[in-house]
Amino acid sequence: MAEKHILVMGVGNLLLGDEGTGVRVIEKLEDEYVFSQNVELYDGGTLGLRLLEPIGQADFAILIDIVRAGGAPGTVYRIEEKDLFKKIPYKCSLHELNIVEALIFAEELGNKPETVVIGIEPEEFSSCSTQLSATVLNRMEDIVSAVLKEIERAGGTWKKAVEPIKALRIL
Repeated sequence: MAEKHILVMGVGNLLLGDEGTGVRVIEKLEDEYVFSQNVELYDGGTLGLRLLEPIGQADFAILIDIVRAGGAPGTVYRIEEKDLFKKIPYKCSLHELNIVEALIFAEELGNKPETVVIGIEPEEFSSCSTQLSATVLNRMEDIVSAVLKEIERAGGTWKKAVEPIKALRIL
């Protein structure tokens, strides 16, 4: 049996504070961990419809984003696919195409992977800022831990990088 292709996709706008959380988690995973060959990390940014291609190529998708579900800022959510349409407001994100819409389109195209969302209730997501709030920063390790557990659950492996890789980040 072939290994599942596991897509770990962070989405968000880096210019709107906590809205960039998904992308910041991907950066942290790239810098601090090494993954098995069947795990693909993907910075989805605010690519909208262009997210359909990587989503459609995956067997299992772990999507990371802010989730405005009414909890206290910093609340970390694990939302299974069967609950996505019930628990996430239809327009939960500021992206051109939100996660739920992308999955609807992927299903219509016949290429929807098994999916789980790891999300966090944002504190600040409308002011122009490249910094995450202290509330979200304080929960970053919890978000990363949740993503690593999902990677294992889907059949992927990971290990800490011997020395964290500090990639050049241009803002």
